[in-house]
Amino acid sequence: MGKHFLVNDNLFYDDDPQAAANVFLKKWRASADNPADGNPADEKALPRWEEAKALLPAPLWESEKGKRAIAMYDTAWRLAFGNLRRANHSAGFVSDYIDTAFNGYLFMWDSSFIVMFGKYGRRAFDFQKTLDNFYSHQHKDGFICREICESEPGEQFARDDPASTGPNILPWAEWEYYESTGDKSRLADVWDPLCAYHRWLQKHRSWPDGSYFSCGLACGMDNQPRQPAGMNAALSHGFMSWIDACAEQYFSAKLLQKMAAVLGKPASDILPLAEEERLLADVINNTMWSEADGFYYDKYRDGSLSGVKTVGAYWTLAAELVPRERLARFLAPLSDPAEFNRPCPVPSLSASHPAYRADGGYWLGGVWAPTDYMLLRGLSAYGQEALAGEIADRFFDHVLAVYDKTGTLFENYAPEYPAPGVPAKSDFVGWTGLVPISILLEYLFGLRPRAGENTLDWHLRKTERHGVLRYPFGEGTVDLVCEARENESEMPRLTVRTARPFTLRLFWGGEKQTALFKVTPDRQVYEAAQAGKGGKHHADGI
Repeated sequence: MGKHFLVNDNLFYDDDPQAAANVFLKKWRASADNPADGNPADEKALPRWEEAKALLPAPLWESEKGKRAIAMYDTAWRLAFGNLRRANHSAGFVSDYIDTAFNGYLFMWDSSFIVMFGKYGRRAFDFQKTLDNFYSHQHKDGFICREICESEPGEQFARDDPASTGPNILPWAEWEYYESTGDKSRLADVWDPLCAYHRWLQKHRSWPDGSYFSCGLACGMDNQPRQPAGMNAALSHGFMSWIDACAEQYFSAKLLQKMAAVLGKPASDILPLAEEERLLADVINNTMWSEADGFYYDKYRDGSLSGVKTVGAYWTLAAELVPRERLARFLAPLSDPAEFNRPCPVPSLSASHPAYRADGGYWLGGVWAPTDYMLLRGLSAYGQEALAGEIADRFFDHVLAVYDKTGTLFENYAPEYPAPGVPAKSDFVGWTGLVPISILLEYLFGLRPRAGENTLDWHLRKTERHGVLRYPFGEGTVDLVCEARENESEMPRLTVRTARPFTLRLFWGGEKQTALFKVTPDRQVYEAAQAGKGGKHHADGI
């Protein structure tokens, strides 16, 4: 079988794994990171936590809870830097990486979420290059196995196994990095392998109606009771259309089109993606939505819906697939104690299901950082910042309470009481780093970068003095501090230090108050009340 033309252009791939490593060593030697003596990339010492700390963002939060939160933040980074590994070129690895720290294999699903907090540590270590090791393992027709062996050449699954790959969230992980850095060159490098992988899934994981299938392991939620009776939850596709797999593929098509626009790709590259996006929107919204329940479900091959409410359905929210007229009903279970509004939100399985477990039972109710983070981003995409803030606060508080008792982080958490889930690995960073790092910076503090547009959004919710020093934004860093306020509606006073101009969009008072600033190196203090002095204040939105 010959290479697909997209794989032919994949910079990360070569027929021989060692040759692939050599291609990347040559590319690295020509980069600005290469020391003058020409030592190859893997001879550079991996950074240690103690050395890296001075290069990481430093959160400020002047409160008792803030001190505890910052201690948890530091622990997350310490564990993360303890998981850094050298590229094993004999196994086809082309970049040093952060290990999933699970079983000696690097996981695609985990790694995609790990780099979403790793982007904040990029000045100390380029976490994003972890994903290069999946691109270097891409097969000639576009397939990428979801688990690759770290110690020797090999993959965990055969390509035709329903558990062999997925979920398709690599484009989201790369787009998040672009939003933080504005790095078009990274998008250009990954465009071809991402498109080839998307195309492989389209050819080998879809049904005739255009919907997609998966299984417990491939969707990442191993043991949920989604398939018809008698079928293996982890390994069988159940002849079903899987709501999360469909929504993720729609999301992938949408993000690849955004990348194409940034890169100036021709219309011929975009048209197949646009066509699939339209097809999937039609299939999902017309055949996988229950009007009676106001919810999206998996679809059985006879056309009936499963009726199993899983957090995976909220990938439709992250992908912005949900029509506005359906939004209130679809979000209602998140506020319903009988469904997803448990003491620790949001359980992976609705509490109304007979298989729901109070201790989590892994994906039978366990609360997981990746799915909660996905949900938060989906809520933000629809402007549901109040609900997102409430869920973020409660989940963060739950993780922090467990941290206070144990001094560490866990793979998942119990939905009914402050404890690790059963089962759950400890010292897990791992995707749980999303909570003390990404959720802290993006939801408790409210900082959302759009570096491709040279814009930083700041959704202010805290009233204590808080902010971040050395916040990575675009090619540099920014110091951001908001002074203490009496209440959320009080106009904020900010100190912002930057070496490069950018646009700051400020939201406060329950998102009802906004201000727009042109931040410059020669000015540091910004007050929302100062209309006409570099800031533009609006009462009802920008």
